[in-house]
Amino acid sequence: MTHDPTDASNSDLELLAFRVGEQEYSVDIMKVREIRGWSPATSLPHAPDYVRGVINLRGAVLPIVDLSARLGMDPIEATSRNVIIVMQLETQTLGVLVDAVSDILTLQKSDIQPPPELANGKASSFISGLTIVEDRMIRVIDLAGVLPETGQAAA
Repeated sequence: MTHDPTDASNSDLELLAFRVGEQEYSVDIMKVREIRGWSPATSLPHAPDYVRGVINLRGAVLPIVDLSARLGMDPIEATSRNVIIVMQLETQTLGVLVDAVSDILTLQKSDIQPPPELANGKASSFISGLTIVEDRMIRVIDLAGVLPETGQAAA
């Protein structure tokens, strides 16, 4: 059974909020394994543009996704100030490069609204919900939509 942050039947939800550029996003904290400082990745031939490469995480090869590039923005110019959020999605573990972690939020599921439909009649495939916290619009990322298929990251 997967944990759906927009399911109103479960009252509390903890989200890890982070910045990508000037925008704030969040993910279900239950998907987060750890937060690490930036370390350069080894590039992979034929990988999608948003896959920065792979790093060694305690003996395991971990693909690194540049979330900014994946969301259609300019790629992050990674420095020691950037962080990698190591996330688990079913059997896949990946690192997501972001600008900074900003907060841990505890919300009622009813505080999360579905994303609006766009002109093409569809909601964004990358966003599962939106919430407002202290006058900040925070997007809830749909990890399944953002992260590459397992075979896609390993070229």
